Amino acid sequence: MTYARRVVAVVQARMSSERMPGKVMADLFGTPMLGHLIDRLEQCDCIDGLIVATSDYPSDDQIADYTASRGVASFRGDIDDVASRMIGAADEMKADALVRISGDSPMLDPELVTAAVEVFRRHSFDIVTNVQRRTFPKGQSVEVVSLSVLKSAWLKGMNAGEREHVTKYFYEHPSAYLIHNMTYEPACGDIQLSVDTHEDFNRMKALLCRMGEPYSCHRLAEILRVLEIMPKAQCDA
Repeated sequence: MTYARRVVAVVQARMSSERMPGKVMADLFGTPMLGHLIDRLEQCDCIDGLIVATSDYPSDDQIADYTASRGVASFRGDIDDVASRMIGAADEMKADALVRISGDSPMLDPELVTAAVEVFRRHSFDIVTNVQRRTFPKGQSVEVVSLSVLKSAWLKGMNAGEREHVTKYFYEHPSAYLIHNMTYEPACGDIQLSVDTHEDFNRMKALLCRMGEPYSCHRLAEILRVLEIMPKAQCDA
């Protein structure tokens, strides 16, 4: 489906994670963690395309090869300047805006992506986000960013930390931008559904095992219900 404002999902992913190297390609029941995320994003008919932004390091050849095998586009750029990678990927897809997605979020709810993109399209916001004030679990982060606004901020001279974290610049200058923050009730921003460590990965495996296949069909409310009844030892794995 094509809209007046072309919005594409850009997944940032690399193999050189400090706490769990190679996590985005770690096997989760026969599918790389990145693959579970792609399965979910492919359910979003609100977006006009999907691309994975990785680095030009040889270690990330595996990511580029996997995305190609899935028929998903990829863009490769500077490993530290994530903002420039996101811009390059969005330009490659001829986008007007991008949905910034982290590759360590295998249980991201596609309905959340759809809701954020719909708000962005209906209004004149520069950014629609759910992380400026976090009430959604980690691993359910969505940021829809106007590409022209991101390019302008990058050209103005984001510092190294802001280029690495992409949207940090906007949250530190909120009065200069039109930002809409989506919220979830009851607030559950302390819940970890992203995978940063081996413990997080083991928890994710336990969660998926309880939820069953097809893994990509489960939505946030259901995930939270299952987490609530999981033994504490598994939740704290």
